[in-house]
Amino acid sequence: MATIGNDVFFASIPELNGLLASKQISAAELARAFSERLERLGPLYHALALGLPKQALKQAQEVDKDLKRGRTRGPLQGIPYGVKDLLTVAKQPTTWGARPYAAQVFDFNATVVEKLAGVGAVLTGKLAMVELAGGGGYRYASASLTGPCLNPWDRTCWSGGSSSGPAAAVAAGLVPFAIGSETSGSIITPASFCGVTALRPTYGLVSRYGAMALSWTLDKLGPFAHNAEDCGLILQVIAGKDGQDPGSAGKSFYYTPQYARSIKEMKIGYAPVDFTERVDASARAAFQAALEVLRQAGAQLVETKLPEFPYGAALSTILAAEQASIFEPLIASGKVEELADKAQIAGLKASLETPAKDYLKAMRIRRRIQRAFAELFASLDALVAPGRTGPASKIEQPLTPPPGGATPAAPSDPGFGAIIPAGNLAGVPALVLPCGFAGTLPVALQLIGAPFSENLLLGMGREFQSRTDWHKRRPPE
Repeated sequence: MATIGNDVFFASIPELNGLLASKQISAAELARAFSERLERLGPLYHALALGLPKQALKQAQEVDKDLKRGRTRGPLQGIPYGVKDLLTVAKQPTTWGARPYAAQVFDFNATVVEKLAGVGAVLTGKLAMVELAGGGGYRYASASLTGPCLNPWDRTCWSGGSSSGPAAAVAAGLVPFAIGSETSGSIITPASFCGVTALRPTYGLVSRYGAMALSWTLDKLGPFAHNAEDCGLILQVIAGKDGQDPGSAGKSFYYTPQYARSIKEMKIGYAPVDFTERVDASARAAFQAALEVLRQAGAQLVETKLPEFPYGAALSTILAAEQASIFEPLIASGKVEELADKAQIAGLKASLETPAKDYLKAMRIRRRIQRAFAELFASLDALVAPGRTGPASKIEQPLTPPPGGATPAAPSDPGFGAIIPAGNLAGVPALVLPCGFAGTLPVALQLIGAPFSENLLLGMGREFQSRTDWHKRRPPE
């Protein structure tokens, strides 16, 4: 058996693929090593929902047979990975991170799981998440069946939600990549807090068949990985038309780095206040240095304002109405009381009272937002903003102020403060890039593009990561 050093656990997909192709390591050896690491360290971070070592080894042995016969299926062949526990894996529990669904089992695989199996990727486990992907709103990081997911950089801090397990598992080298989901920030936030690269694709580009629904018109699935190139390789596999997802855009994605435009041709919109007043003092130097990397690479940074809309209110109304319809049986049965977070229980109950007129009004505003973003991207190639304004919070820190409590005063210039709800309402893609540290905790940029501009964003991400090494940093063991 090959000796597997620590570097392997943080290797990129092409690096792992090279080890397999040169027979320095077998797929079975790789699967055993990652499965053992996931089961040993995953509980340390509360990141593991379900280990699948036997299934992984069986898949890997089939890969080895194919490789021996010269049957290659692309760069993901033999590469271990994990999925957020809202994706179905046939005959295995799919808990949605919530006690009422702890024994739930489906007899089919989610489309993304099927697609990854088709190219020989090896599923080693299901990863922790905030219960019901945060549906109803939650106040504490402990809102999960597996407990609060801890940040590998500092286990007194949160890994972020609701795709907490995928981000923590990639950051800690428990899996080379993972699939998470976003409705409003659930890829952006944990990737930023854990210092990993992640991609929120355009709405409809990746099938959600077999994924728990939180909001039919907002949910998206996307990859967490060690760098932008890995995200492109993964997206090429999981994207594509799927008649079983009514929201499918009917488009494929081909990762084409060879045709990437030079960053020197790019106009990138930004709000200066986002990199000064709007970010934590501890993170300002890192964010300003990251902005300077883009300038030195030749990008033209253009001061820009977001179109003025009630982004937060519109998204909250749409989400409330759709989650109420989805989780009405849970609420009506009384099993909603089994959830871990009282604020979330109250939020789900309250969502049943969302008036239809408010939902329809919010959807009309959303259409105006989509048109406004189309106009914005007519003169800009991308937008850039902090992924989050500072590092991860402490585990015990409330995520929302108490009812009736004071909220911090917002800066006079809103900058891109609403970019997460705005981007999700517009359905546009975003790429998260680690860009430095605030103390010992990572922070990240997000690049936002027009619909289906993933190749452009990935090209910019590769250029940024060729000039920095933040994506290569590892948390302490």
